[in-house]
Amino acid sequence: MLDFRPVLHVIGLLLATLGLAMLVPAAVDVFAGSQDWQVFASASLTTFFIGIGMFLSTRGAPQDLDLRQAFLLTALSWVMIALFGSLPFIYAEMDLSVTDALFESMSGITTTGSTIITGLDTAPPGILMWRSLLQWMGGIGIIVMAVAVMPMLQVGGMQLFRMESSDNSEKILPRAAQIAGALALLYLCITIVCAISLWAAGMSIFESVAHAMTSVATGGYSTSDQSIGHFDSASIDVIVTVFMVLGSLPFVLYLQALRGRPLMLWRDTQVQWFFALATLAVFVMTLYRYVGGDVPILEALRFTSFNIVSIMTGTGYASTDYGSWGGFAIGLFFLVMFVGGCAGSTSCGVKIFRIQVLFETARRQIQHLLQPHGIFTPKFNDKPIPPAVRDAVMNFFFLFFGCFVVLALCLSAFGLDFITAASGAGAALANVGPGLGEIIGPTGNYASLPDGAKWFLMIGMLLGRLELIGILVLLSPTFWRG
Repeated sequence: MLDFRPVLHVIGLLLATLGLAMLVPAAVDVFAGSQDWQVFASASLTTFFIGIGMFLSTRGAPQDLDLRQAFLLTALSWVMIALFGSLPFIYAEMDLSVTDALFESMSGITTTGSTIITGLDTAPPGILMWRSLLQWMGGIGIIVMAVAVMPMLQVGGMQLFRMESSDNSEKILPRAAQIAGALALLYLCITIVCAISLWAAGMSIFESVAHAMTSVATGGYSTSDQSIGHFDSASIDVIVTVFMVLGSLPFVLYLQALRGRPLMLWRDTQVQWFFALATLAVFVMTLYRYVGGDVPILEALRFTSFNIVSIMTGTGYASTDYGSWGGFAIGLFFLVMFVGGCAGSTSCGVKIFRIQVLFETARRQIQHLLQPHGIFTPKFNDKPIPPAVRDAVMNFFFLFFGCFVVLALCLSAFGLDFITAASGAGAALANVGPGLGEIIGPTGNYASLPDGAKWFLMIGMLLGRLELIGILVLLSPTFWRG
């Protein structure tokens, strides 16, 4: 029988940490003179005491998790954090419904960036800080999961990094806990550097901290309805673009670079493919805007590079209404939203390594057709790709686009037009944030969607963040029978 105690023990610790984190926006509201500090204080006490109660009552639980417990912990931890993270949204002055509050919280913790809040420019500062903090915590959470949990679960080909992450980790620091601590410290340092850079570029201290957290986390929550376009600053666009890219690269390789092996970052084929795909997309769109839209080349490069990187990394910031650039632009943005970043980063989507595995498998298959007696082995980072990894990646692609079709059809059933339903499904599964079209495009939000559509989108966000199989496996009766 499944022992829930180790799962509840860890979730209790996470909730206690979440409760303490709520004191940060409470302090911001006290400083700003907003009465919402009472909401955050109450939510903090509630969350902390429930969490610490779960933690203390399960102290005698076994420390090691088996496979079923790991799957259950992965799913329940994100659901519980989203649930308790919605408390400030429910009781704050924003007057949000339970559905809207949970939507905002789920979008935050999964670093999706879809929002239902309008009037961000005049919203209470504590709420704005809480949105950014949720995404920041979600970003470090997914990095640690990618290094310590996902390879063990063998989700969507992530077992490919079980060998690499364990080998690399032993060379960096001796234990997994130390690696998680080192990753968290590195994540914090990058965020601080980003905040200082944005403050120097013209943002206020509050705006720079809030945007630094959501840039490094590739989350995309902003303090303005106009997103980054509110600032209309080329220097801010460049800084945010740089840190969105940094958030989309493997954080374990940063640790290796800091310990005297800087070339490991550039030799990683994931990183090479990421920059190649991003450069190609930026070049094509810049040329399209320059030639077809009669836009000055530097202006075209500035807005194209920012928005392409934002959508490709799943951040979801917008500096202009790229939905008005024409049909070709809409098509390209729709495609790049599925790409994502590297494994071991804060980014989501299908991820670069899966595209590599798919490409290598197809290329070797073509070579085999041309030379039937030849022996061709697909490789990743100059190492053979195990057949189990290739199968897992194929299964992931099938499930991803199967879930995309089902989710798009479900959204269409609520009366949404094709562009809104398709791009909304893609944005949820890829954890991008904004979709396409007038309703949920870069100048819109999700507030006007029916509640039923919002619940389906929340399911999509969770599926995308946990690599699909991490959730779908819980629906199998075999899982519960052991």
